[in-house]
Amino acid sequence: MEVFGYLIPYGLEWLNLLVRWLHIITGIAWIGASFYFVWLDNSIRPPAPGSDLAKKGVMGELWAVHGGGFYNPQKYLVAPAELPKELHWFKWEAYSTWLSGFALLTIAYYFNAQAMMIDKSVADLTSLQAVGTGLGFLVAGWVVYDLLCRSPLGRHDLWFGVVIFLLLVAAAYGLTHLLSGRAAYIHVGAMIGTIMVANVAMLIIPGQRKMVSAMQAGGKPDPIHGIRAKQRSVHNNYFTLPVLFIMISNHYAMTYQHAHAWLVLAFIMAAGVFIRHFFNLRHKGRVEWRYPAIGVALLLAVAVAIAPQRPAASAAGAAGVDAAAQFAQVKAIMDQRCLSCHAAKPTQPGFATAPAGVMFDTPEQIRQRAAQIHKQVVELKAMPIGNLTNMTDAERAQIAAWFAAGAK
Repeated sequence: MEVFGYLIPYGLEWLNLLVRWLHIITGIAWIGASFYFVWLDNSIRPPAPGSDLAKKGVMGELWAVHGGGFYNPQKYLVAPAELPKELHWFKWEAYSTWLSGFALLTIAYYFNAQAMMIDKSVADLTSLQAVGTGLGFLVAGWVVYDLLCRSPLGRHDLWFGVVIFLLLVAAAYGLTHLLSGRAAYIHVGAMIGTIMVANVAMLIIPGQRKMVSAMQAGGKPDPIHGIRAKQRSVHNNYFTLPVLFIMISNHYAMTYQHAHAWLVLAFIMAAGVFIRHFFNLRHKGRVEWRYPAIGVALLLAVAVAIAPQRPAASAAGAAGVDAAAQFAQVKAIMDQRCLSCHAAKPTQPGFATAPAGVMFDTPEQIRQRAAQIHKQVVELKAMPIGNLTNMTDAERAQIAAWFAAGAK
């Protein structure tokens, strides 16, 4: 029974690995297709008036060379005169990315909510409350976004974008005051990802089906479906860089552990939007360097604002301190607060192996990672994760003093 109990978290870790790999693969396929078609829309040029292409109803075309071949994609104003026998649909890339992402969210966070989602210094929630909070934000995000798209505001791109950005910042603020910083960031990303895939499933693909059905019935497709699909596709394009940052954010506690983590995320998301806008304009032939400059300036502002403060000189770091006794105190703290996860055989439920392979079983392992321990425990207070083992400020101060004295 004990062996079986140990194999369950090990199996979950393998499942986490495989689903994460799948999520990256499908995400590359979806984002790659999205970037390509936005580039294509922005890069095509109208055919010459009176040309054969213009008579066929072609809105624009371009010539490209890739992989030793020449390509000539064309876009019709509404639809071709006849429906082609074979028509490729770009949908499974989006669906597979969301399904694998939600599966990963369930495996990594919902199955281990106590460790991964709850920080009692933020909000003393139960696992069920934490999971419910996360799911609630996913649903509410899509409902509010879709209603705004269908409202008069949806016809004003700039102001719509500003309002949606502010709502995402408000969601980040709420989540960082309910969940751990890491879980809050991931759920902002999951909320955006849910909006993106719902755009595909609820509007883009149904609209395309209606256009195809109209042609099959011998009628003329309603261009409104293409207009709506184009709007949602552009929204998805601007969402992409913020989502990609959030996907990797769990590796950078300096962002999600900050006292104003929601504001840090807001600045980084805004930088992503400005940088994406630069590329969209560039594809249209306009090079506006002010937009990437604004993006870089925002990132630099965040880097400066969240930079760690130089630690004050500690009396414990002065000469004459008994290094052996000081390390013994640190070792005792590590054994009590960190070893349940960071050991060759973790005892914390949900962990089959030490996170990131970091172990503190021996004095040598602790001394070897002194700088990393100081950064995560003292500077960022990111560890123990969610302060699951209730490390005190006094214990963090002891680790700081040990590090200041040379980590001997």
